[in-house]
Amino acid sequence: MNDALLTDATAFLHDQIPLTRAMGVEVQSWDGRELCLTAPLEPNHNHLGTAFGGSLSALVTLAGYSLLWLLLGDREAHIVIRDSSIRYRHPVRGELRALCRHPGDEAWRAFQAQFSANGRARLTLQVAIVEEDRVCVEFEGVFVALR
Repeated sequence: MNDALLTDATAFLHDQIPLTRAMGVEVQSWDGRELCLTAPLEPNHNHLGTAFGGSLSALVTLAGYSLLWLLLGDREAHIVIRDSSIRYRHPVRGELRALCRHPGDEAWRAFQAQFSANGRARLTLQVAIVEEDRVCVEFEGVFVALR
């Protein structure tokens, strides 16, 4: 995907959500179907030297937020998280890497129709933090876009 878009998305996060700058969050890749956000372990570790649960939670939430922001393309819309669940399966010992996949064409079309009609719509997204091909964190969030 376009490097300028990745840079713009990272700059948007850093400008609008200051925590992302402190965490070192970067929009690593986006191919229209899967988004990858990364953050270094150093500013996000706990007393055990593994990733802090709060940083992991923030990163998966940001991945869902960012995927919707990129798909929506409406820079005037507001995106918020309405509900979420998270499961920490394994410690993360290196770079934090959150993967969020497109919700599927049917779910996306339903979201777009509702957003166009009402100026408000919600979308459920799944995000995983993966390290060395092992899923360490599973997240599901309901995101709402408002015009």
